[in-house]
Amino acid sequence: MLEDVFAFLFKYRPLVFDRGELAFGAPWPLLLGVVVAVGAAVPIVAYARTRSGLYRRERVLLAALRGAALAVLAFILLRPVLVIATVVPQENFLGILVDDSRSMQIPDMDDAPRGESVAGLLDPVAGRLGPALADRFKLRLFRFDRTTGRVEDATSLAYLGSGTALGQALDYVRQELSAVPLAGIVVLSDGADNAGGGVTDALLRLKAAALPVYTVGLGSERFAKDIQIGRVEAPQSVLQGSALVLDLLVTQRGYAGETVQLQVEDEGRIVGTQEVRLPRAGEAATVSVQFTAREPGSRLFRFRIPPRPDEVVSQNNTREVLITVEQAPRKILYFEGEPRFEVKFLRRAVDGDPNLHVVTFVRQAENNFRRLDVEHADELAGGFPRTREELFQYHALILGSVEAGFFTRDQLRMIAEFVGQRGGGLLVLGGRNAFAAGGYAGTALEDVLPVALPDAPPDSAPLTVRVAPTPQGRTHPAVQIDSSLEASAARWDSLPPLTSLHAIREVKPGATTLLTGDPGRGGERIVVLAHQRYGRGRAVAFVPQDLWLWQMHADVPLDDRTHETFWRQLLRWLVSGVPDRLTATASRDRASVGERVTVTAEVTDSAFLAVNGADVTGVVTTPAGAEQEVRLDWVVDRDGAYTAAIPVDERGPYTVRVTARRGDVELGDGTTHFRGAEPVEEFFDAEMHAGLLGRLAEETGGRFYTLDDVDRLPEDVRYTESGITVRETRDLWDMPILFLALVTLVAAEWGYRRFRGLV
Repeated sequence: MLEDVFAFLFKYRPLVFDRGELAFGAPWPLLLGVVVAVGAAVPIVAYARTRSGLYRRERVLLAALRGAALAVLAFILLRPVLVIATVVPQENFLGILVDDSRSMQIPDMDDAPRGESVAGLLDPVAGRLGPALADRFKLRLFRFDRTTGRVEDATSLAYLGSGTALGQALDYVRQELSAVPLAGIVVLSDGADNAGGGVTDALLRLKAAALPVYTVGLGSERFAKDIQIGRVEAPQSVLQGSALVLDLLVTQRGYAGETVQLQVEDEGRIVGTQEVRLPRAGEAATVSVQFTAREPGSRLFRFRIPPRPDEVVSQNNTREVLITVEQAPRKILYFEGEPRFEVKFLRRAVDGDPNLHVVTFVRQAENNFRRLDVEHADELAGGFPRTREELFQYHALILGSVEAGFFTRDQLRMIAEFVGQRGGGLLVLGGRNAFAAGGYAGTALEDVLPVALPDAPPDSAPLTVRVAPTPQGRTHPAVQIDSSLEASAARWDSLPPLTSLHAIREVKPGATTLLTGDPGRGGERIVVLAHQRYGRGRAVAFVPQDLWLWQMHADVPLDDRTHETFWRQLLRWLVSGVPDRLTATASRDRASVGERVTVTAEVTDSAFLAVNGADVTGVVTTPAGAEQEVRLDWVVDRDGAYTAAIPVDERGPYTVRVTARRGDVELGDGTTHFRGAEPVEEFFDAEMHAGLLGRLAEETGGRFYTLDDVDRLPEDVRYTESGITVRETRDLWDMPILFLALVTLVAAEWGYRRFRGLV
């Protein structure tokens, strides 16, 4: 190794030079330097005056060789030394922090688990580190996974931890040994940090304490053979019957270009398969999977690529997500400013869907309104809602062809708050009194819309456009109109054109366009369907005015259900994730036995304003069917939030039903789910993280090692300024490099002189 060559030439390893300070041990260094300088000047002047037939450049070369040789000699005569701090044997402590998580079971170290290397390193008799470290330090051994604790020896490590909190573990050891002279901390780990808050804060505290960290990386930096499903983006809840399109991130090593089968399971039942072509090594492929959530309740969806026999890790071929498939109907208010076909066909499209309850409010003439599908006689009896309580009872609002002047300024502001504060969904439909034509520019609603309203009203002549999904729309659940992504794309190509009075071509920053329309004759495409997040909710613009043509056009078969499917998919997506007055969430959807899951409830009143000081309780149903009541405590620094930590004592599904009251008034209820399950996080991104381990060592003044050079660690830890140290002086005058340089320079000068016949 280069370090061995360096140590041979310079007598000591690079670390010694890095930690030490250069000094000179000659009794009269200044006088000696003057004598040497005068001695060096004599031959240089002699070469400058010689008339022996040498060219000027040759005289310069010979003078330089002579001067360099004398400079090396002068450096030797000055007796250079390194002054370095070393620890006092058996007067300092050394913390040894060992990774006790499940990733240490991975057999990627000569087909042996990583944990076996720990035993070989720390064995007090035959270990590569144990005896050497014990000779110089008082050792304190700690284990860590999600938590950290003292252990007596490495034989007590089980490697069953469900996560790795490296930053938290470093803080723990620093605080635990803060009262004793501590020379440093040795970390034996693969470098994962997947259960804590990161290592940045811990690193700053270690640097402030001038405490070096010596890291030993365990495991392979690159697996030879491995397939991994890296991430699945899924909603926490959906309505029953909704089509889901989830994006998965797939990576591989050793299988580039091969085709594998991705299986989708719902509680163990296969509900879909898809062929996936694996990307090149180091690249990630995004795979979109479509399936339908048909069964209600808390459902465990599993995405799995069957493992290959030669894979290093097989556990990372599977990802699981917990999705609550809801049956409860979502209430939508549809306000249409004029009688038109869209009212009839929209209502027909959602008729019979138990998850969508559309209350329709239609202006038939001036001051003449019709209410359809209201739940009671008083609903909308006074017209469009005028209070937050009245409007916020709905989960979504659809505005048809109704001008902005119909609403008061307070109502427009309330609609904006319905989206931003209540978290509701807003869908604005095209029509002669919609968007800019309806005078919405400059109103509170303009900020909510995902599209940019043109300055001038549109022309009266409608545009006939053929609708097609954008690249983002092809995999979006709101616009899936067939049983698969491929079939849905083909169906879009066959649909008849629609008309639009609004030539909207620009969306706002952060908005997403899902559908566009081609007006033909080389015209610029217009926006058909776009959405954006606004506060807690989402706003959607559907620009055409006659979606009913997809039901009644002559080219559409009578039994075609594209129109119904589109409306149901769009409205289900619009109301998905809309919060109720009480929303309950779990901090994790899975946890191992012995851990705790934090359940948080957000409580609001009928105007969706946060409620503090409520009486909030939860009933926990365990996998065995037992019920336990827990109290959720108010989070003082957060309005309307209440939490409780639920212990996980067994594997299987947990259900927590939360209710809130204030006095005799019931504020609402909500349910959340999680599972006690075998932890798998440790097997994802499980290659050794040399970058993080190297950063820890470099920024604290320590060093990073692998098993190839870990034998140097005991010697390196000696040279620290932490703990109790003494200053040692190491001679440098007898470094082999100096004698080699001196001999080389003298020989070079003599050889050239001989070549030129000067000797």
